[in-house]
Amino acid sequence: MTQQVKSKQRVAEHGEVFTAEREVKAMCDLVKQETERIDSRFLEPACGDGNFLSEILSRKLAIVKKKYRRLPLDYEKNAILALSSIYGVDIMLDNAIACRERLFAIWNKEYKAVCKKECSEDTREAARFILSRNIVCGNALTLKCVDENGQDTDEPIVFSEWAFVTGSQMQRKDYTFDELLNGDDNSKKKKAKKEQLTLFNEPQADEEGKFLKQYISDYRRVQDNG
Repeated sequence: MTQQVKSKQRVAEHGEVFTAEREVKAMCDLVKQETERIDSRFLEPACGDGNFLSEILSRKLAIVKKKYRRLPLDYEKNAILALSSIYGVDIMLDNAIACRERLFAIWNKEYKAVCKKECSEDTREAARFILSRNIVCGNALTLKCVDENGQDTDEPIVFSEWAFVTGSQMQRKDYTFDELLNGDDNSKKKKAKKEQLTLFNEPQADEEGKFLKQYISDYRRVQDNG
């Protein structure tokens, strides 16, 4: 995404203005050490089509390549881990879809370059599934999913927390954050302000979220637990 505005209507209705590449890189440099940790989690609460998240993913994958390029299976596993650490929310469905596709394209390009003939279609499907869970169409201020018109629904946003447990086994834990809205109005306002001002906000699911389900499977088959 090179243009900063898609349309005047979207700016007027949603305040949608995309951050320029130079500013994206400069802001990521402020947390350079974290962007180079493979498992460091990032949440962009107004992700658009992924300007920040694509930069973060590219930096993470560069580290994965540097460490594991001679070991295709280790590269594959850590590339999946890097992808699973990135989260985004956007109120516009087309942005959420475009963000998923953009991140997958970046991930898949590097995957093919390193693993070549050892690439697995199951792993690609796993990557797409992870993105479908991590990049959500919703309202980051109310933590609710939205309908096709960008209006809040009764369905809370659910995030999946991913982690390797043993060998190739990957654990997925689903959490809902809607309980954060049960406090008083001042708490809600503070939460909303924090989400608006925090670009890089690591999810605190274990401390704040309501646990829903847990799954464990081979990282190449996480999509089996849709």
